[in-house]
Amino acid sequence: MACRITELVLDCHDPDRLAEFWCAVLGYEVIGHEPDGLALGPPGAAFGEGPVTLILAQTENPRPGKLPLHLDVSPEGVDQETELARLKALGARPADVGQTGEESWVVLQDPEGNEFCLLRKDVGKA
Repeated sequence: MACRITELVLDCHDPDRLAEFWCAVLGYEVIGHEPDGLALGPPGAAFGEGPVTLILAQTENPRPGKLPLHLDVSPEGVDQETELARLKALGARPADVGQTGEESWVVLQDPEGNEFCLLRKDVGKA
């Protein structure tokens, strides 16, 4: 027997605002409402099925910026440049964490300043 990661929790000030952003980024939808936040997941998936659920937990003191854990996302069916333009249009902003410019990934921030990386590999290709 082993454990499996089923949820990632992201503290935030405005779960509704971040839900709009992350649902658009990941193709997720709001799959659960809690008194202190929202659960996001793939359309039609039940808890524990498929990809990890993203929990947006409302807090008065979210910690934006460099987190001990961050999300990596990969383009699906498009190249990195096309996906980067889409993410920026959704509200992502470039983030400087000391990269050299030689990295194959792009560091971004969501609308509340939480860092994540856009990887290069198109996961939609066989």
